Amino acid sequence: MATKHSLMSLFHRTSSQGEHNPLNMSDEQILDQIYSTHVHSHTKFDVDSLFILVENTLRRSTLIVDNVVQGSKASLEQVEDKIPQANFNSPLYTLKQIYSEMSCKPPGEEIAHITTMAILVKLSNYEWDAKAVLTLAAFAMEYGEFWLLAQHQPTDPIAKSVAVLKGVPVLTRPAAVQKHRQAITELNNLVKTTLLVIELIFELEKLTTFDTKDVPALLPAIEQIPVDVYWAIITIVAIVTQIDYLTTESGNKQDLSHYGQKINIILSKLRKQIMLCRQQIEEAEYHHRLRKFFQTPTEIMEVFKFLVYSKDAPQLLFDGAAKTTVEITELKKKHVYLLISTLDITEEEISVLRPVYDSIKANDQYKIVWIPIVEEWTEKLHKKFEFLKSKMPWYVVQHSGPIAGYKYIKEEWHFKKKPMVVVLNPQGKVQHANAFHLIHVYGMKAFPFTIADQERIDREIHWIGSVVGDSHPHISTWLQIREQKYILIYGGSDKEWIHQFTKHATAFANDAALKDAKIHIELFCVEKEDKSFLRRFWSGIESLFVTKAHNTVDAVTQEVQKMLSYKNETGWAVLCKGSSVVMSGHGTTILKTVAEFEKWKEFVVKKGFEPSFKEHHERIRRTHHRCIHLEIPNAAGKLPETIRCPECGRIMEIFISYKCNHSDNTSIASN
Repeated sequence: MATKHSLMSLFHRTSSQGEHNPLNMSDEQILDQIYSTHVHSHTKFDVDSLFILVENTLRRSTLIVDNVVQGSKASLEQVEDKIPQANFNSPLYTLKQIYSEMSCKPPGEEIAHITTMAILVKLSNYEWDAKAVLTLAAFAMEYGEFWLLAQHQPTDPIAKSVAVLKGVPVLTRPAAVQKHRQAITELNNLVKTTLLVIELIFELEKLTTFDTKDVPALLPAIEQIPVDVYWAIITIVAIVTQIDYLTTESGNKQDLSHYGQKINIILSKLRKQIMLCRQQIEEAEYHHRLRKFFQTPTEIMEVFKFLVYSKDAPQLLFDGAAKTTVEITELKKKHVYLLISTLDITEEEISVLRPVYDSIKANDQYKIVWIPIVEEWTEKLHKKFEFLKSKMPWYVVQHSGPIAGYKYIKEEWHFKKKPMVVVLNPQGKVQHANAFHLIHVYGMKAFPFTIADQERIDREIHWIGSVVGDSHPHISTWLQIREQKYILIYGGSDKEWIHQFTKHATAFANDAALKDAKIHIELFCVEKEDKSFLRRFWSGIESLFVTKAHNTVDAVTQEVQKMLSYKNETGWAVLCKGSSVVMSGHGTTILKTVAEFEKWKEFVVKKGFEPSFKEHHERIRRTHHRCIHLEIPNAAGKLPETIRCPECGRIMEIFISYKCNHSDNTSIASN
């Protein structure tokens, strides 16, 4: 604990540096000085009961002042007192010490600062909120007594005598009231404001039981409490000095205007901070209850209601097929697919769910519901919403306010603006946190789109058919042929590479040695199709990647990763047998493999076509090392923290890039 000698030494040092006037000091400078007085010993006492008594005293006292100064007759009976603990013992000795430190001080900011520092030294073992309450209690004891005597002096002889000794008549005579009306009113209003500030500091301190991870606004507010306490105490010191001036009619008056401005700024700030903290606490508690909903079997309709609607919002759905609104009871005991997206959802993305809707519409046990995520609604967005709604035959949340569980959707389900489909069973349990990519790639083949269905389908090696099989009639036909033709699917950004590969691959496919071996190869260049097909092709690869991102890395996952890495390369090709992928390769190595068929054709008869193709490609790949990079879309759902290179097996480095993807053809605009 700081000694009186060391404290005076500190004051002389700061005074010589010109930093003793708090009105010229920054919060950091004040904090630096007041922390030197604080000892983290956490002296315990019933601060709650003390504050109740202080509040009772000052609310009645300030009301008496208003009656005296304004001539009003507000009844003290209207003030409702709170009740402290029955066994509360007043820290009277400490309170008298504090008031003794404040009283009979000359006016001035420097003296007020020195007095405040002395009080903080006396209270060094107390918490910051307790320091403020104790100082206010020391003041309230005197202020309350002063105005209690003023009220009783006309009728009580003892009160009259004590009042004279205390100088009460000096301030309460009609002439004195008239003379000092403005000063008394200013002082009394500052007492009220300081009481409110300390009440809010006290309230804020009680909120420290919450985790700052859940209530981030709490941290900056807590860090500011010591400075706020300093200003509350120095304001009380200034008020006492002004009372001394008014009751003794000697010396100079204390200017309270600067303290009034500062304390009102702090009051406004604290109100905003506490309001924000309470809002975040409410959100955190809602988040906790919602998580519990999804962990405990609960009727799906109740889960949906709690997730989507705020307290007073109308709980209605729009039936896109019947073009009418329905009650959310339609979801009772149903399997529900939540389509969650912003209003930037494209027509292609909507079309991903149309086959699912067409397949389940006759089955009343399955329902699709679109939850539009809009942070701030405007008239333009309302029009866009209505337009999008008209494109959907399933249920739509008919609600133009914020989604109650948006934070949960964003943090727990990793919503990132892109469409996602959350699969819920009739008990409200999540069966798949995002089945959108699974549906995109496999359609009804993966129905009912649970994690178990994804695991089942992930074991299949026929993934290429899911990406391109339904997109082009030629490939669909080739995949269904019983003899299972080989298919070379290829593409790339370099037209010259496309030309060269087409030339060599055509010669390769028509080579007599392969014909004799009854090996039939079809060629399919994705770059020769329209942009819509190309977009769907790579979107399918991306969706496939997301569905396999958290799987144990196997041959299929590696091939998908390699395919995604080829998206922006000069050239690439993938060799399939029917719907099974044999291998894929970068343009440099795959072109050389096909062009050099003369070097390895003799092995086709001895070893077979596939082993021969793979071996020659591997020999070339070893001499043409290339670094792989994956461009992963910011897809909804959680992506893995690490990905191993499908070529060398090392952990790949992570880079973040931003790309403008504006296109008039890829999103729906309202008419």
